[in-house]
Amino acid sequence: MTERQIPTCKGPDPDTRTPRLKLPAGAVDAHCHVFGPGDVFPYAPDRAYTPPDAPYEGLVALHRRLGVDRAVIVHASCHGSDMTVTLDGIRRSNGAMRGVAVVDPGVTDAQLAALDAGGIRGVRFNFVKHLGGMPDMAFFQRVLAQVEPLGWHVVLHLDAQDIVPLAPVISAIRIPFVIDHMGRVKAKEGVGQPAFRQLLDLMRNPLAWVKICGSERVSSAGAPFRDAVPFAQALLAAAPDRTLWGTDWPHPNIAGDMPNDGDLVDLLGEMTDDPALIRRVTVENPERLYWAR
Repeated sequence: MTERQIPTCKGPDPDTRTPRLKLPAGAVDAHCHVFGPGDVFPYAPDRAYTPPDAPYEGLVALHRRLGVDRAVIVHASCHGSDMTVTLDGIRRSNGAMRGVAVVDPGVTDAQLAALDAGGIRGVRFNFVKHLGGMPDMAFFQRVLAQVEPLGWHVVLHLDAQDIVPLAPVISAIRIPFVIDHMGRVKAKEGVGQPAFRQLLDLMRNPLAWVKICGSERVSSAGAPFRDAVPFAQALLAAAPDRTLWGTDWPHPNIAGDMPNDGDLVDLLGEMTDDPALIRRVTVENPERLYWAR
């Protein structure tokens, strides 16, 4: 595939609104990305999409507007397994950021140890079809065994229709695992849909974590994505001590309405109006998973 054939994606809403909800001190955006700039941190030649640059400085400015103090940079597939851009952001944050890695099949224990020293605390696998689909499962299992001694977790980015067939594989994971974007379930199919019932069942596992982000990916109604709220509420009720929140800035590959990140903060306030639970989800839970050491 030549670069001219690689699809591009929209950039984030540049006019971030100041949210009405004031996040607690130490709040963490547990799912965000840094893209480029491409002339400094090149995009992978075999990437599935090309994003507009959304560099570290943009992420910091966003968080300043939202009242976010800390963040977890989830390394994005458009940068491949070259972790330079994510490690650079973590280093520049002076301890305020951690990261989640994407790795190649040949990754060594020494390379993983170096990532750990650079602030990486987890590894992400994409199962979603538009990003390449199912990874090689022997590679998947090998990496999980490699990162277990480091105390890392695995982040699973799934298509909703794959949650039920993959449930036995997920249930057998021996390290903490985090389900991205509420499992990418479709709001129009309701909280009783098989994929979401399976996700709630998985949350009974003490190793299971979930992110109540990506409302724009769950919503069937479009902005302001309120039809995603019942799913987040059900997950909060199922595992309040293992739920994380994030913006997903800069929202790559959004086909519908581009969210305003200030509105997404306020949407959290619709998911729960309990200040103690908001603190748990935005401060205490990510602190345990990312800053315990």
